[in-house]
Amino acid sequence: MTPKSPRAPIPRTVWALGLVSFFMDVSSETIHALLPLFLTGALGVSVALVGVIDGVAESTAAITKVFSGHLSDRLGRRKPLIVFGYGLAALSKPLFAIAGGPYVVLGARFADRIGKGLRGAPRDALMADVTPVEIRGRAFGLRQAMDTAGAFSGPLLAIALMALFADDMRAVFWVAAIPAAIAMLCVLFGVEEHGDEAKEPSARPPIRLSDLAQFTGAFWTVAAIGVVFTLARFSEAFLVLKANAEGLPLAFAPLVLVAMNIVYALGAYPAGALSDRAPAGGLLLGGLAALIGADLALALLPGLGGAFLGIALWGAHMAMTQGLLSKLVADHAPAQLRGSAFGVFNLATGASLLFASVIAGALWDGIGPDATFFAGAGFATLAGALVIATWKALAAPVRAR
Repeated sequence: MTPKSPRAPIPRTVWALGLVSFFMDVSSETIHALLPLFLTGALGVSVALVGVIDGVAESTAAITKVFSGHLSDRLGRRKPLIVFGYGLAALSKPLFAIAGGPYVVLGARFADRIGKGLRGAPRDALMADVTPVEIRGRAFGLRQAMDTAGAFSGPLLAIALMALFADDMRAVFWVAAIPAAIAMLCVLFGVEEHGDEAKEPSARPPIRLSDLAQFTGAFWTVAAIGVVFTLARFSEAFLVLKANAEGLPLAFAPLVLVAMNIVYALGAYPAGALSDRAPAGGLLLGGLAALIGADLALALLPGLGGAFLGIALWGAHMAMTQGLLSKLVADHAPAQLRGSAFGVFNLATGASLLFASVIAGALWDGIGPDATFFAGAGFATLAGALVIATWKALAAPVRAR
């Protein structure tokens, strides 16, 4: 009997990118856990404007990704764009602390998301470059788990700092700049490029926009599913506002993102490992079922118990779908166009997030919170129908590394 070959280890660069994601998310989520209430309370803006600010910021990141991903393919280098993107995000953090109005916050979010856009597609493409096909789900799941561990550590830090600084949100924002600086050190000294992905530009064939015609029908199916999924999953700012409306005190508002991201972090790596063996369609449908349950709990169940049940289910949805969608993009894109593929995917989903966040805010202000979450459940049902209709395309053969 032939002995079973050992499973390939997760590359060092993937672990380094996980640490970078962890520290940057500690910084970002310490701020974002308080930002909706900072905007509506300290700065006096409407919930609709909160949705616009969040949607514009996230869609800016998505638009930037399409250019940074394509540029990383042309240059044959991923790390310079990753470094620049994380650097810009780190420099934007102090702007939140000095903001005197919503437009400074919008500018800070804009700069922060430009940084995310510059780094996102090259980072994901680099992960696919250095990771063997058979463990890609594990690799993306690991990075997502570490990212999300930062996402719940940040709000916990925000709670502690709010107690320490007597609810002074600006002081909390200043402290949040420190882990962003640590993230920069990790990316500078821990992330490496090697092999074909680090060739000099002159050693690689030129990449042109016309080469996007090489994307297969399976890739475009994944992109379409990502768009509809994003329409169903608007900004988490609405989860914070919902819990606050149900009676959660200001000082404990970060617990919303803590609860969601603990579930997300615990589920991301197992879901990623499972995606290396199980059909993608089944995992996506499971994630959608969790999202529909979350929306219905948030709309129908009163009090903080119902709100936190919905928040936990929201985290389960994220764990089951976000790393898997990244894996599917990597699996169904040509190797030399991975950066462009992640850029196109994120452009499409970012535009959807802008639309979803604006509509969610308008429904909240115009009709009420329940309408926002019922609309999310409707879009999730539509996404489920799309997954069922494209089941065979999702099961198309994976491209070689």
